[in-house]
Amino acid sequence: MTELVLLVDAYLVDALPEIWFGAVMFALAMYVVLDGFDFGIGMLYATRDDEHEKETLLTAFGPVWDANEVWVVAFGTMLLAAFPRVYSRVLADHYLLALGFVLALLFRGLGPEMREQRDDERWKRYWDYSFIGGSFLAPLLFGTLAGRWIFDAPTLSLPALLTGVGLVTVSVATGAAFLTAKTRPRLASDLRTYGIIATLAYLIGVIALLTTVVVTDAGGAAETVLSLPVGAIVVLSVVAGGGGSVLALRGEYRAWLVSALGLPALLSLLVALLLYPNIYPPTGLTVREAVVSPLALNLVTILGFPALLLVLWYFKFLYGVFSGPIEGEGYKN
Repeated sequence: MTELVLLVDAYLVDALPEIWFGAVMFALAMYVVLDGFDFGIGMLYATRDDEHEKETLLTAFGPVWDANEVWVVAFGTMLLAAFPRVYSRVLADHYLLALGFVLALLFRGLGPEMREQRDDERWKRYWDYSFIGGSFLAPLLFGTLAGRWIFDAPTLSLPALLTGVGLVTVSVATGAAFLTAKTRPRLASDLRTYGIIATLAYLIGVIALLTTVVVTDAGGAAETVLSLPVGAIVVLSVVAGGGGSVLALRGEYRAWLVSALGLPALLSLLVALLLYPNIYPPTGLTVREAVVSPLALNLVTILGFPALLLVLWYFKFLYGVFSGPIEGEGYKN
């Protein structure tokens, strides 16, 4: 028994680079899934003219959107702690995109807060533009940055731009699904149309992106794209998108929300497959080459994983409290 414990312990220690790679990708997935529907709500906000409907959209994600942004902080912190060489290269090589992303988050956050400071139509309209623009630009820039990172492509190349547009469309799809599960039937029926269209656009975009990568072998990723796991992700995405659209048309909005959230989760899994083992394709840096020293890795493991579990518990509690529909100006308990 002692020998078995020692063997398992030795295996886990040896596998820590891969475990931390998985943890970093998990944090990325949580951010894309959770803040993704926040971005989608911000973009769908542009379709509303009625002040009451605008307030309903803001109420829908008001209790959770600040918390959802914790995951981009967790992603950056974990990447820095376990793979500092990758962290430095990503920021150095994509500085303008990263800066633009942060500014977009800033203006998105200011919009809802500032519009409430004055009862003036021009004032509110200005900050509505800030909210909508930030909600659109943040996923576009973040996705484009990811496309450059993964495919070693210029900013204005097809792989980078299609990745950015893909994140925009999947955010609209998840935002619409979230809102339909929270709002009254008339508004939900209107919003689902945008969600279904965005889902179709996302699936077409993913196929176009992967086709472009195969044809151009962007970042040397063609072989990975043609592999069975990536094929399975594409099939599952089509099933989730198509099945979710059917559920939306039937008015089964909570089931649609689960299906829609599967799309960015599968997208994040695709990113993980494309970044392993070469976590930074532009330089060919692998996971094991990029990881910190064993002593530092053991230390961040001891400190980091309990904190991660605490964050997960908090999110379980938060979404449990605000799991019901909107009633009036708040959530129904």
